[in-house]
Parts: sequence; structure tokens; C-alpha cells
Amino acid sequence: MSSNSNSSYSSSSVSYSSSTTHDGKTTGTRYAEHTTSDPSGTNTHTASQRLGGPTHHEHREYDASGRLISSEGRAVSGNNTDSSRRIEDVTDEQQRGMVEWK
Repeated sequence: MSSNSNSSYSSSSVSYSSSTTHDGKTTGTRYAEHTTSDPSGTNTHTASQRLGGPTHHEHREYDASGRLISSEGRAVSGNNTDSSRRIEDVTDEQQRGMVEWK
């Protein structure tokens, strides 16, 4: 982002959340986005989450012509850990199918 005093700078944020209960089951979503722009380009940060699920964070950078420069996203659980790495319980049947380590 440029620091030139003659440059134009803008920033915007939006967020929402919603939930619905039907037949005793509640579903919900929340979303937040923050965008900053100046003559050198635009940065967008988003976070979204479905009720009970991990939070998905995404960051995108665009150059002055609107071309995507970089994009990265990841899902994290409530304690800010990578949800793709987690410990799960297994049934006895599943365990029998696993290789035993000696």
C-alpha cells in the first residue's frame, strides 16, 4: 500500500450474522469483511463461520488493475488452531482396521 500524501485511501467493513430454528434444530452463519484500497491496490480480509463449525479466514490482495496478486485461506477452530489437524475418537471397528505401531 502506498504512503504518498497525494494518494487516495478508502476502507470499508461489513458484517452480519443470522440464525434459524426449524423443528428444534438451529442453523446459523456469521460473516465479516474488511477491505482497504489505495492507488497501489486492494486488500480484503474475510472471516465466515457456520454454527458449530470452524472459522474460515481468507486474505486476498489485488494490484491497481484489479488482478489477484495473492490469496490464502485457512479454517481455524475456536481456539485458533488449524482444524485440518485434529484428534478424533475412533470406534473399536475403525481401530481394528488401523496398522499397529510397534
